[in-house]
Amino acid sequence: QVQLVESGGGLVQAGGSLRLSCAASGRTFSSYAMGWFRQAPGKEREFVAAISWSGGSTYYADSVKGRFTISRDNAKNTVYLQMNSLKPEDTAVYYCAADSNLLLVVAGPHDYWGQGTQVTVSS
Repeated sequence: QVQLVESGGGLVQAGGSLRLSCAASGRTFSSYAMGWFRQAPGKEREFVAAISWSGGSTYYADSVKGRFTISRDNAKNTVYLQMNSLKPEDTAVYYCAADSNLLLVVAGPHDYWGQGTQVTVSS
């Protein structure tokens, strides 16, 4: 079993930055590709970013490309999402997910989700 806990969300002004963290339990973190998704109330959950198990490959949604950066530290069992130049449309609950490879993370569905962390961007 893999347990994921997101943190780092908060309230920021447009143009500001946040760094989200997702801490994974267990001994197999480094074998999983990881991804970030987000969901606003009444909206479908959408893909944001993904990273391979080694950190060597990343993939981003067009809406965040150039603004967000996903990274991981396998020694700390943690994946990060650095969010810069935040926009009000980035407001959502952000979730991390795990799967066996990057393509599966992007495609979904996923067995493992965190509880989510709220990101609110004011205009």
